[in-house]
Amino acid sequence: MEIVRTVEDLRRHTSEWRQAGLSSAVVPTMGGLHEGHLSLVRFGRSKAERIVATLFVNPTQFAPSEDLAAYPRDETHDADMLSATGCDLLFAPDVGVMYPPGFSTRVIVDGLTDCLCGAARKGHFDGVSQVVTKLLNQARADFAIFGEKDWQQLQVVRRLASDLDIATEILAAPTIREEDGLAMSSRNRYLTTEERKVAGALSEILHQMASWISQGIAPDDASEGARAALIKAGFTDVDYAEARTSETLASITTFDAAIPTRVFAAAHLGKARLIDNMAVPVTATNS
Repeated sequence: MEIVRTVEDLRRHTSEWRQAGLSSAVVPTMGGLHEGHLSLVRFGRSKAERIVATLFVNPTQFAPSEDLAAYPRDETHDADMLSATGCDLLFAPDVGVMYPPGFSTRVIVDGLTDCLCGAARKGHFDGVSQVVTKLLNQARADFAIFGEKDWQQLQVVRRLASDLDIATEILAAPTIREEDGLAMSSRNRYLTTEERKVAGALSEILHQMASWISQGIAPDDASEGARAALIKAGFTDVDYAEARTSETLASITTFDAAIPTRVFAAAHLGKARLIDNMAVPVTATNS
């Protein structure tokens, strides 16, 4: 696996692939890689003949109070993992390449970014939209792979790609979980041993919340129950526990089985802010 650090070198490789008739997929990451990231590479490999991963800790999606300085960085380790998983190319630019002097453009997706993590982390998705737009234009791949764990991000990226006529097709890969159900995340490494024993309750409680709604319990009541359960389990604070439509992220007051719906939660445990989501099941009794 070759490592490149300039847009020119990245495009040289992807252009050569395209001229050779080879399809390509890009997997954007911020490093701190784990099995969840590697599953995106494998998913991309099932769709395309060449894989380029990107590694860039994007400063514009962190608020001043957030963990930019502490975010895990180990390029050598990440590169070894990507190479062993079959990645063909790693694009690892520095901040000056992504945001050169005079850079002044913003990409803002309205609506989808006003709720959930967008409400809890003001400006976060503006930074995400900005860097993803650049990465998609830089790589010019046939496909881009994003994980369903970051469902809101996935919908924001789909919207910006559609609105800006970006030719890259956005594909979703399933969430990869630990044995106790905890969604894999770079921030899981912030958890102490005791906190890690609590963390798996997040997916259990979300699953219960989805089941309640599927069985006819009002979404607001299910949300209150999930919040209370998270605090009881040991989480120190809950940013949100909500049910929303899957595509538009509109809030709901009643469950309509004809409209795909998901439950979402973000909760704090020690230094970690954990997020998760899952679909509300459609059954024979609620369809």
